[in-house]
Amino acid sequence: MKNMKRWAIYTVCLLFVCASIGCTKKGGQEEQPVVTEEAVTQGTETVGTQTQGTDTIVSEEIIPEKKPEEVAVIDTKFGQIKIKFFENDAPNHVQNFKNLAKQGFYNDTTFHRVIPGFMIQGGDPNTRDDDRLNDGLGGPGFNVRAEFNNRSHQRGIVSMARSSDPHSAGSQFFICVAPATFLDRQYTVFGEVISGMDVADKIVNVPRDPQHNPLEKVAMTVTVAMIKK
Repeated sequence: MKNMKRWAIYTVCLLFVCASIGCTKKGGQEEQPVVTEEAVTQGTETVGTQTQGTDTIVSEEIIPEKKPEEVAVIDTKFGQIKIKFFENDAPNHVQNFKNLAKQGFYNDTTFHRVIPGFMIQGGDPNTRDDDRLNDGLGGPGFNVRAEFNNRSHQRGIVSMARSSDPHSAGSQFFICVAPATFLDRQYTVFGEVISGMDVADKIVNVPRDPQHNPLEKVAMTVTVAMIKK
């Protein structure tokens, strides 16, 4: 009887020890203790998005690198105007403008037509001389077929000047200083001012003759520069 009591006591103690150290088995495999989210984060500082015990896994956000793009830079005595291009809307006009600018075609030409409440126009090689009568009649010697698009002629829009022939654009361009939606889908919009509209406002308000040609020349230098989007 005493031996049976001792055996029972021994068995109970053994079960108690096993339960306390977590060595219960199922199917011959040792059960792992369940770690709750509270147990993981308690007493640790979470820096990233995942924490395991006392080790912290920091998750870093991958920011795609900004690709550089070409913009037009127009320098005048009143300051600088920067223009971004709409290459998807008017690829041929954009490429034409870039080519002319890189060749120095626009350098020392003037804004020969300025109309308050409307626009400023330039890009005519004839404006380099002192004969005002031929201003607005010149070009690069070729034309670019129209690429009319859905861009509206709002303030800051850059579009190509032309004659009555829709496909007669060459080098002359204009910058809207006010909305001119009546020109939509009749003139090729190819860019937009991203800085320097205050400069355009100064140019459009200079004293001018009856043909809207500034009394004092407003010359430009046009270059193409790379900036990050």
